[in-house]
Amino acid sequence: MLRHYVSQARRLASSGVGVQWRCLSANPSSPLPAGTDYLYDGGRLDVTGAMKSAFEENGFVVFRNLLSTGELARVRLGLEDNGAIMQESIAVADGTGRQSRMCLWNQPGTDVTGMVGRAEKVAGTMEQLLGGEVYHYHTKLMMKEAYTGGAFVWHQDYGYWYMNGCLYPHMATAFIAVDMCKKENGCMQVIPGSNLLGRIEHLRVAGQTGADAERIELIKKRLDEVYVEMEPGDALFFHSLLLHKSNENSSPNRRWAFLCAYNRASNDPLLPHHHPQYTPLEKVANGAIMECENFSDLSGKDFLQPGTDKTSEGKR
Repeated sequence: MLRHYVSQARRLASSGVGVQWRCLSANPSSPLPAGTDYLYDGGRLDVTGAMKSAFEENGFVVFRNLLSTGELARVRLGLEDNGAIMQESIAVADGTGRQSRMCLWNQPGTDVTGMVGRAEKVAGTMEQLLGGEVYHYHTKLMMKEAYTGGAFVWHQDYGYWYMNGCLYPHMATAFIAVDMCKKENGCMQVIPGSNLLGRIEHLRVAGQTGADAERIELIKKRLDEVYVEMEPGDALFFHSLLLHKSNENSSPNRRWAFLCAYNRASNDPLLPHHHPQYTPLEKVANGAIMECENFSDLSGKDFLQPGTDKTSEGKR
């Protein structure tokens, strides 16, 4: 079930006191657009017409508590206690002397992290938002360590993926907070409605690909940017054309995030590249996350190797 985030006054509803239900921003000082912020109560996640409209108009929706405390604990066990994750990670520079680490894999695999990428409440929800069958394009763990984590410049994911032979931007990502994501440790910033602007020209910025800076300044004269602050287990589902960035992490708090990217099956890339062409995704029930006992076997995940991605630069 999903319900709108509501104020504490909600409890008065049962007593007959009139209450206006409303969406609340994760950051009260820069509210998220109405209809984009929901609390997941467990069970089947059915995307309503209002949610899909919000996704299409704003470029994103947020589902709070998408992963339960128990599920998140198992995901952390599969990430933090597995030396192969750090061994396969690469450093991505931001041009200011800082860097973040990224571990990316192309196939979900059979471990607990793969169960997240294949779960109905993640992959199935993405199919409802994108309007058709999707396949797993890749998953990545983004690691912004305390005090040293680097920034990511304004960009659209399709700014990268366009170069891979994906003709249509029928692609999106589920950004799941592993740690608390706040302004202080480099949470996501988005420009609601920027997904309707089409693909922006992108250029190389340090080890990243960034949207044209002059164009960004023009866009910000018309559209507002907002911070999407999240608690562990919250998920931000965002379209590949949504402009987004994140600042450096100068705080004492680590900021790890788990991102599952999907492509519509009908948008099979025309060029062979470092991510997979259409591969049918075997989805699993949500309960598979808690039932999976594989925390260490990462066979078949096909980790990204340095130098194979021509749209960015990374090193071990």
